[in-house]
Amino acid sequence: MAATMSTASTVLGLVSSSLSSPKKVCLSSGFLKSPVTARNPLRVAQASGGKFTCFERDWLRRDLNVIGFGLIGWLAPSSIPVINGKSLSGLFFDSIGTELSHFPTGPALTSQFWLWLVCWHLGLFICLTFGQIGFKGRTEDYFSK
Repeated sequence: MAATMSTASTVLGLVSSSLSSPKKVCLSSGFLKSPVTARNPLRVAQASGGKFTCFERDWLRRDLNVIGFGLIGWLAPSSIPVINGKSLSGLFFDSIGTELSHFPTGPALTSQFWLWLVCWHLGLFICLTFGQIGFKGRTEDYFSK
């Protein structure tokens, strides 16, 4: 019991002496913020409001010229009648009309509509992608070097 009393009085003495003395006690913990803020080497001032981003703000860089010329650039070759005297666009649009004729019911999985839909849109998206690469590459001088 005497050992307990001396330990308690020692702790109380340390607490009272630390309260009366003007010493600053620094604690280090994962829960406390450091008084010094760490600098982020990736932070670039004035870029996206002070935030570092991997992509430019307008990464898509969409242009209506590309959409217009890409659509025309796909409609022209897809309208050439090469599939049994019919064009891909004609077959696709005809299949849309056929499927709309029995409207509440959707197209069957075995319908030719799905083949023409996938082929026509795949060609369109490829044409738009290459159009974006070519148009932006030319305006930003990617190909001149």
